[in-house]
Amino acid sequence: MSHLFPLIGQPQAVKLLTQAIAKQRIAPAYLFAGPAGVGRSLAAECFIADLFSQTASMSKESAILQQRIRDRNHPDLLWVEPTYLHQGKRLSAAEAITAEMKRKTAPLIRLEQIREIAQFLGRPPLEAPRSVVVIDQAETMAEAPANALLKTLEEPGQATLILIAPGVESLLPTLVSRCQRIPFYRLSREAIVQVLQNTGYGEIEQHPQILQLADGSPGSAIAHWQQLQALPADLLQQMTQRPRSHQEALALARQINQLIEPEMQLWLIDYLQHHYWQQIQQLPWENALLQPLQLLEKAREYLRSNVQPRLVWEVTLLGMVA
Repeated sequence: MSHLFPLIGQPQAVKLLTQAIAKQRIAPAYLFAGPAGVGRSLAAECFIADLFSQTASMSKESAILQQRIRDRNHPDLLWVEPTYLHQGKRLSAAEAITAEMKRKTAPLIRLEQIREIAQFLGRPPLEAPRSVVVIDQAETMAEAPANALLKTLEEPGQATLILIAPGVESLLPTLVSRCQRIPFYRLSREAIVQVLQNTGYGEIEQHPQILQLADGSPGSAIAHWQQLQALPADLLQQMTQRPRSHQEALALARQINQLIEPEMQLWLIDYLQHHYWQQIQQLPWENALLQPLQLLEKAREYLRSNVQPRLVWEVTLLGMVA
């Protein structure tokens, strides 16, 4: 039985990948293209389990294999994800959080990581019929690493590469032309609810604003929910109401600066924009163009430009005083 059957809401991807396995027509490279959080990484894990399962025919062995793939500790699997540079070391996003690193820029797939892929593929597979390399968030490659990857894609040897990206437009055309595209799409509300229930997040179904923010992505719904749970409830309640005085606005800005990390402040802007948009939809369009949506959008620009967060929120909230 294919490991791809647990994938919900992506029938075309499942069909293409299961047919490739059944017909033993495995492409040298695939592009899993679609929005984040809709099952691209899970599909890659399931597909790899099918590719490797020739050596794991028993159910117990198959379960162990799947766990090794999820843990990224199989000797014939290299899972590459964007990294930060911190004190001369490369850190993944999870490692950066653990190290309490201040992240002012987005992580990248670096040239050194592409060279490590070539080294990894320079040896034959140890346990599986082939080696597999997954490049997660492949769109974060700059031109130099992307060009270096081209050489590997031309002659991958006894291996398959899987690039995970939002779409073909986010990669160099020369990379896309060497990959078989597997499309992924946003899920229906019913499919999202099914995924959330299967993953232990069924309670999110009771929060329609989170589902709307997720925009067809169960992964985004879970991420939004986790962010929401990390915010102080009383502070969030204050933020969803426009300040009634300048003093209240300044006090609220101080609390946000003290209690919320800059990266979470960006998420808070998304949440508040959606909240206020729901409130003003019934107003004339001229009013909808006014506060607070424009102020929040400016706040996002300033935070991304590394303006002092407290100052950003003071200006924003003072402008929103009812």
